[in-house]
Amino acid sequence: MPHELRLQGKKALVTGSDTGIGHEIGLEFARQGADVVFHYVQSDSGVKAAVEEVKAMGRRSTAFQADFDVLDQVTLLADQANEFLDGVNCLVNNAGVTMNRPFLKVTPEQFDKLFHINFRGPYFLTQRVVEGMLQRGGGVICNMSSVHGLQGVPEHSVYAATKGAIIAYTRSLAVELAYRGIRVNAIAPGWVTVENYFKCIPGFTKEIAAETGYRAIPVARCGEPLDIAKLAAFLCSDDASFIVGQTLVADGGTTALMSLVSDFRKESSNTFGKGYIPGV
Repeated sequence: MPHELRLQGKKALVTGSDTGIGHEIGLEFARQGADVVFHYVQSDSGVKAAVEEVKAMGRRSTAFQADFDVLDQVTLLADQANEFLDGVNCLVNNAGVTMNRPFLKVTPEQFDKLFHINFRGPYFLTQRVVEGMLQRGGGVICNMSSVHGLQGVPEHSVYAATKGAIIAYTRSLAVELAYRGIRVNAIAPGWVTVENYFKCIPGFTKEIAAETGYRAIPVARCGEPLDIAKLAAFLCSDDASFIVGQTLVADGGTTALMSLVSDFRKESSNTFGKGYIPGV
């Protein structure tokens, strides 16, 4: 099978695909041969063009609405996608929300909102989809975590907890379902510049993103949605058939860099080892 069509025959539901990473995942899956159901929360304006673009490629596509804070809507989304595609065999759990809030100011309502949308909703959506996958001989699930699930950032305790939960849940679900023909993995993206940055950070620009990425990220740039979309496509393809229960980090080297290092581009003037390591 040609590399560019390695998702031929896949019937994918991509949640949170009206903008950002999820939007690009839906398009990339179609480019690689999959039929795609997009999902949006409020306005469908962000997915109308994507649906038409996928159809122009000769794939089947549509979009459905669901609020992941409401479980009835979550299970309906699974049923609608299954009916439209005649069975979902590829699920990308990308839908999620974030919040920065000092720990002592977090309310129970805020806590519940993040866990309901980021973890509870995808959990029970997956449960519904897996029922169909088992009846049809298997499938693939790709969960979207974050480097926040691996490293700490102030004021992100709740968001980080949801992303850490996804990593742990991915491992357990993977070993429960693998022998039944369903593979489960996750992706932990680093800084990927999406629309939300421009909405939430005062004065944020593409130039600021580029400058910050160059200074702070070992690969010298911020991530793009396509970086994550291509990785998701790989994990959901048969090329990844022996990868099970893993969380693949795609962060340009962010988590590989020790935070105590002040400037990783310059040779250090420190002399650790002097006097007992030859040549130091």
